[in-house]
Amino acid sequence: MKNKIIVFGKKSDEISKLLKECGFVVVQKSPDFIVSFGGDGTIMRSENKYPEIPKIILKNSRVCKLCSSLENDEVLKKVKLGKYTIESCYKLVAETKNKKLLAMNDITVHNGDPRHAIRYKFAINGKWIPHEVIGDGVVASTSLGSTGYYRSITDSFFELGIGLAFNNSTEQSDHMVLKENSKIELEITRGPATVFADNQDNNITLGVGDIITIKKSKEVTKIVRVK
Repeated sequence: MKNKIIVFGKKSDEISKLLKECGFVVVQKSPDFIVSFGGDGTIMRSENKYPEIPKIILKNSRVCKLCSSLENDEVLKKVKLGKYTIESCYKLVAETKNKKLLAMNDITVHNGDPRHAIRYKFAINGKWIPHEVIGDGVVASTSLGSTGYYRSITDSFFELGIGLAFNNSTEQSDHMVLKENSKIELEITRGPATVFADNQDNNITLGVGDIITIKKSKEVTKIVRVK
Protein backbone atom coordinates (compact mmCIF):
# COMPACT_ATOMS: atom_id res chain seq x y z
CA MET A 1 0.00 0.00 0.00
CA LYS A 2 1.35 3.41 -0.95
CA ASN A 3 1.59 6.00 1.85
CA LYS A 4 -0.16 9.31 1.20
CA ILE A 5 1.89 12.45 1.85
CA ILE A 6 1.19 16.17 2.10
CA VAL A 7 4.33 18.25 1.51
CA PHE A 8 4.76 21.36 3.65
CA GLY A 9 7.51 23.86 2.95
CA LYS A 10 9.20 25.79 0.19
CA LYS A 11 10.44 24.06 -2.99
CA SER A 12 7.70 21.44 -2.64
CA ASP A 13 8.07 20.44 -6.30
CA GLU A 14 11.66 19.43 -5.67
CA ILE A 15 10.83 17.12 -2.77
CA SER A 16 7.59 15.86 -4.38
CA LYS A 17 9.65 14.37 -7.19
CA LEU A 18 11.82 12.49 -4.67
CA LEU A 19 8.74 11.26 -2.79
CA LYS A 20 7.23 9.81 -5.97
CA GLU A 21 10.54 8.13 -6.84
CA CYS A 22 10.48 6.48 -3.40
CA GLY A 23 6.95 5.14 -3.96
CA PHE A 24 4.86 7.68 -2.02
CA VAL A 25 1.68 9.39 -3.25
CA VAL A 26 1.55 13.18 -2.89
CA VAL A 27 -1.99 14.31 -1.96
CA GLN A 28 -3.84 17.47 -0.90
CA LYS A 29 -5.98 15.93 1.87
CA SER A 30 -6.36 12.86 4.14
CA PRO A 31 -2.60 12.11 4.39
CA ASP A 32 -0.87 9.38 6.36
CA PHE A 33 2.14 11.66 6.92
CA ILE A 34 3.14 15.30 6.60
CA VAL A 35 6.58 15.90 5.11
CA SER A 36 8.10 19.02 6.68
CA PHE A 37 10.68 20.21 4.16
CA GLY A 38 12.75 23.01 5.63
CA GLY A 39 14.10 23.77 9.09
CA ASP A 40 12.87 24.21 12.65
CA GLY A 41 10.42 26.98 11.75
CA THR A 42 8.86 24.85 9.01
CA ILE A 43 8.28 22.00 11.46
CA MET A 44 6.42 24.28 13.88
CA ARG A 45 4.29 25.77 11.11
CA SER A 46 3.44 22.31 9.74
CA GLU A 47 2.35 21.12 13.19
CA ASN A 48 0.20 24.21 13.66
CA LYS A 49 -1.57 23.61 10.33
CA TYR A 50 -1.74 19.80 10.54
CA PRO A 51 -1.78 18.94 14.25
CA GLU A 52 -1.09 15.39 15.42
CA ILE A 53 -0.52 13.94 11.92
CA PRO A 54 2.94 12.24 12.00
CA LYS A 55 5.69 14.48 10.64
CA ILE A 56 8.51 13.18 8.44
CA ILE A 57 11.21 15.82 8.77
CA LEU A 58 13.41 16.39 5.73
CA LYS A 59 16.14 18.99 5.76
CA ASN A 60 16.24 22.00 3.50
CA SER A 61 17.93 24.33 5.97
CA ARG A 62 21.14 24.65 7.95
CA VAL A 63 19.06 25.06 11.14
CA CYS A 64 17.09 21.87 11.68
CA LYS A 65 17.78 20.32 15.08
CA LEU A 66 15.13 17.62 14.64
CA CYS A 67 16.40 16.49 11.22
CA SER A 68 18.01 13.09 10.81
CA SER A 69 21.72 12.87 10.03
CA LEU A 70 20.76 10.70 7.04
CA GLU A 71 20.17 12.10 3.58
CA ASN A 72 16.56 12.79 2.65
CA ASP A 73 16.30 9.85 0.24
CA GLU A 74 17.63 7.48 2.90
CA VAL A 75 15.03 8.72 5.39
CA LEU A 76 12.22 8.15 2.89
CA LYS A 77 13.44 4.66 1.94
CA LYS A 78 13.47 3.62 5.61
CA VAL A 79 9.96 4.99 6.15
CA LYS A 80 8.76 3.13 3.07
CA LEU A 81 10.23 -0.11 4.45
CA GLY A 82 8.56 0.47 7.83
CA LYS A 83 11.88 1.01 9.61
CA TYR A 84 10.67 3.83 11.81
CA THR A 85 8.92 4.66 15.06
CA ILE A 86 6.53 7.49 15.88
CA GLU A 87 7.51 9.57 18.90
CA SER A 88 4.69 11.40 20.70
CA CYS A 89 5.97 14.65 22.21
CA TYR A 90 3.80 16.67 24.60
CA LYS A 91 2.70 20.21 23.81
CA LEU A 92 2.08 23.18 26.10
CA VAL A 93 -1.20 25.08 26.31
CA ALA A 94 -1.51 28.68 27.51
CA GLU A 95 -4.96 29.78 28.63
CA THR A 96 -6.33 33.18 29.66
CA LYS A 97 -9.48 35.24 29.14
CA ASN A 98 -11.26 32.36 27.33
CA LYS A 99 -8.41 32.19 24.81
CA LYS A 100 -5.73 29.56 24.38
CA LEU A 101 -2.54 28.93 22.44
CA LEU A 102 -0.89 25.55 21.77
CA ALA A 103 2.87 25.14 21.31
CA MET A 104 5.11 22.24 20.38
CA ASN A 105 8.23 24.24 21.33
CA ASP A 106 7.53 27.09 23.72
CA ILE A 107 5.14 29.66 25.14
CA THR A 108 6.67 33.13 25.45
CA VAL A 109 5.31 35.94 27.63
CA HIS A 110 7.11 39.10 26.50
CA ASN A 111 6.93 42.80 27.23
CA GLY A 112 4.52 44.39 24.79
CA ASP A 113 6.56 47.60 24.62
CA PRO A 114 10.30 46.89 24.19
CA ARG A 115 11.12 50.21 25.86
CA HIS A 116 9.64 49.07 29.18
CA ALA A 117 10.06 45.95 31.31
CA ILE A 118 7.01 44.14 32.62
CA ARG A 119 6.37 43.18 36.23
CA TYR A 120 4.75 39.91 37.18
CA LYS A 121 4.24 37.36 39.91
CA PHE A 122 4.14 33.65 39.26
CA ALA A 123 2.97 30.44 40.91
CA ILE A 124 3.99 26.82 40.52
CA ASN A 125 1.18 24.34 41.26
CA GLY A 126 -0.77 27.00 43.13
CA LYS A 127 2.11 28.23 45.30
CA TRP A 128 2.72 31.92 44.56
CA ILE A 129 6.19 33.41 44.78
CA PRO A 130 5.74 36.45 47.07
CA HIS A 131 7.92 38.98 45.21
CA GLU A 132 7.55 40.61 41.81
CA VAL A 133 9.88 39.82 38.92
CA ILE A 134 10.92 42.67 36.63
CA GLY A 135 12.20 41.90 33.16
CA ASP A 136 11.31 41.14 29.55
CA GLY A 137 9.19 38.11 30.49
CA VAL A 138 9.43 34.32 30.60
CA VAL A 139 9.75 31.35 28.27
CA ALA A 140 8.02 28.06 29.14
CA SER A 141 9.51 25.28 27.03
CA THR A 142 8.86 21.66 26.17
CA SER A 143 11.83 19.31 26.06
CA LEU A 144 11.47 19.33 22.27
CA GLY A 145 11.87 23.11 22.21
CA SER A 146 14.53 23.39 24.90
CA THR A 147 17.33 23.67 22.34
CA GLY A 148 15.78 26.88 20.98
CA TYR A 149 14.86 30.14 22.76
CA TYR A 150 15.10 28.46 26.18
CA ARG A 151 18.69 27.46 25.52
CA SER A 152 19.66 30.93 24.28
CA ILE A 153 18.54 32.34 27.65
CA THR A 154 19.80 29.59 29.98
CA ASP A 155 22.70 28.06 28.02
CA SER A 156 21.18 24.65 28.84
CA PHE A 157 18.58 22.17 27.63
CA PHE A 158 16.70 19.24 29.14
CA GLU A 159 15.04 15.96 28.14
CA LEU A 160 12.17 15.65 30.65
CA GLY A 161 9.70 18.13 32.13
CA ILE A 162 8.80 21.77 31.46
CA GLY A 163 11.49 24.44 31.43
CA LEU A 164 10.88 27.94 32.77
CA ALA A 165 13.40 30.61 31.76
CA PHE A 166 13.38 34.23 32.97
CA ASN A 167 14.22 36.62 30.16
CA ASN A 168 16.53 39.54 31.04
CA SER A 169 15.37 39.91 34.64
CA THR A 170 16.73 42.86 36.63
CA GLU A 171 17.69 40.50 39.46
CA GLN A 172 19.32 37.12 39.06
CA SER A 173 16.57 34.53 38.51
CA ASP A 174 17.66 30.94 38.00
CA HIS A 175 15.79 28.94 35.40
CA MET A 176 13.68 25.97 36.49
CA VAL A 177 12.97 22.52 35.09
CA LEU A 178 9.61 21.43 36.47
CA LYS A 179 7.79 18.11 36.42
CA GLU A 180 5.79 17.49 33.26
CA ASN A 181 2.42 17.75 35.05
CA SER A 182 3.22 21.12 36.65
CA LYS A 183 0.93 24.15 36.31
CA ILE A 184 2.49 27.60 35.88
CA GLU A 185 0.50 30.78 36.53
CA LEU A 186 1.65 34.33 35.78
CA GLU A 187 -0.09 37.50 36.96
CA ILE A 188 0.86 40.73 35.21
CA THR A 189 1.34 43.57 37.71
CA ARG A 190 2.67 46.05 35.13
CA GLY A 191 2.12 45.58 31.44
CA PRO A 192 1.31 45.36 28.70
CA ALA A 193 2.59 41.85 27.88
CA THR A 194 2.11 39.71 24.79
CA VAL A 195 1.85 35.91 24.75
CA PHE A 196 3.22 33.95 21.78
CA ALA A 197 3.21 30.24 20.92
CA ASP A 198 6.11 29.03 18.74
CA ASN A 199 6.26 31.14 15.56
CA GLN A 200 2.50 31.45 15.12
CA ASP A 201 0.84 34.69 14.04
CA ASN A 202 -1.83 34.52 16.75
CA ASN A 203 -1.02 36.09 20.11
CA ILE A 204 -2.75 37.30 23.28
CA THR A 205 -2.34 40.70 24.95
CA LEU A 206 -2.25 40.84 28.76
CA GLY A 207 -2.83 43.85 31.01
CA VAL A 208 -2.51 44.53 34.74
CA GLY A 209 -4.28 41.88 36.78
CA ASP A 210 -4.53 39.35 33.96
CA ILE A 211 -3.46 35.82 34.83
CA ILE A 212 -2.26 33.25 32.31
CA THR A 213 -1.99 29.52 32.99
CA ILE A 214 0.59 27.35 31.19
CA LYS A 215 0.58 23.56 31.45
CA LYS A 216 0.96 20.33 29.52
CA SER A 217 -1.68 19.84 26.85
CA LYS A 218 -3.50 16.61 26.05
CA GLU A 219 -2.48 17.12 22.42
CA VAL A 220 0.88 15.82 21.16
CA THR A 221 3.30 16.32 18.31
CA LYS A 222 4.05 13.10 16.44
CA ILE A 223 7.57 12.87 14.98
CA VAL A 224 8.69 10.04 12.67
CA ARG A 225 12.07 8.68 13.79
CA VAL A 226 13.88 6.38 11.36
CA LYS A 227 15.87 3.48 12.77
